[in-house]
Formats: sequence, structure tokens, C-alpha cells
Amino acid sequence: MAGGSDLKVLGVWTSPFVIRVRIALNLKGLAYEYAEEDLGNKSALLLGSNPVNKSVPVLLHGGRPVNESQVIIQYIDEVWAGAGPAVLPRDPYERAVARFWAAYVDDKVGSAWTGMLFRCRSEEERAEAVARADEALRTLEGALGECSGGEPFFGGDGIGLVDVVLGGYLGWFAAIDRIIGRRLIDPARTPLLAAWEQRFRAADAARGVVPDDVDKVLAFLQTLLAIGSMK
Repeated sequence: MAGGSDLKVLGVWTSPFVIRVRIALNLKGLAYEYAEEDLGNKSALLLGSNPVNKSVPVLLHGGRPVNESQVIIQYIDEVWAGAGPAVLPRDPYERAVARFWAAYVDDKVGSAWTGMLFRCRSEEERAEAVARADEALRTLEGALGECSGGEPFFGGDGIGLVDVVLGGYLGWFAAIDRIIGRRLIDPARTPLLAAWEQRFRAADAARGVVPDDVDKVLAFLQTLLAIGSMK
């Protein structure tokens, strides 16, 4: 297995941004060391490796830091192009489309996620964030139909960039489902995404990385709220 002692990830187990990096490494079959960070007492290694944003994830490759999750994923795909499946399409146009939808996920779904959990000061504000998430997921339902070409994933017959980016949020979606009393990815509203979620969770690269213990995630949410940070 490639990777090994020269690859290290600094992260937090519930972070969608960390989860996506770990899934990308798993897809490539790369061995790596994982170091859990305490966001209330960030390590000197984290602060020194990401002095600008002071956030996770950080990928250390031979001691050199790479920051920001989508940048890290594309770095992994480029450096280990010959290992495992490609995360980004090789065709330039298809690669641009994948980058567009990955950016859309973080812009629309990501902002709604922070609104639902970390920024809402009332149930009304949470409901507004849930509505934004619903709208974004309906748009992604259409994107899945177009990008997949009838195959199981946004990336076609295998997991690609958009799958990895969206899949990082799934552990939190299950927790949000508990909070709001219904499913965000609802088979009645977004049947393609609902089937995609099941396939993604079952994938070898995602198992053991995407959180599936809702009670544990909700308990950790209280820790994050007390710290006032998810990064």
C-alpha cells in the first residue's frame, strides 16, 4: 500500500472536510496516519502547518502541509494519479463540471449545514437553513441524474469528487434528521440522492469514516457549540 509514514492527516472525526480527505485517501488505497485534534486546544503542529486559517484538515506529505479539503483532494488525485481510481475526470470539460458541483455543495449545502447547527439563534432561523438545504438538495438531485449518466455515483460508475465532497456531510445529515424530525435526503423528494446515500455509505472507502452513531455525533455537537468552532 502506498503512502505510509510520509502521510499524516490532522483532523476532527465529525468534520465533513476531514471526512472527505480520508475517503479520498482510502479510494486511492493510501496508508496514512490520522491525528485527532482538540479544537479547544489546537496542537502546535496544526497551528504551524496552517497558520493562516488554523483549521482542519491538514495533509502532511513528507512533512510539508497541504491545506483546505478540496485542494487536498485534488492534490491527492494528482500526486497519486496511478494509484486507485481517479477522483476527478480526465476529460477537461467533465473535470470542470465536477469542480463546479463540488463548489456548489460547499457553497449551498455547507452554508445551510452551519446555519442549521452552529449559527441559528432560534427555531425560525433553523427552519430557514433547512429550507435552503432542501432547495440545494433538490438541485443536486437533478445534477446527479445528469452527471451520473444512469450510473450509481456523480462520478459515474465509481465515486468521484462530488460524491466525496457531498458524502462528507452525511454523518451530520443523520444528526440533523433527528433534530428536525424528518429526513433531509428524503426518498419521497429526492429518490436518486436517497439511493446514492445508501450506496455511498456502503462503499469500502466510506465505511468507518462517515459517522453512523447519531447519539455520539449529537453529543459531540454540544462540545463544538461550547468551543464555538467546527474547524
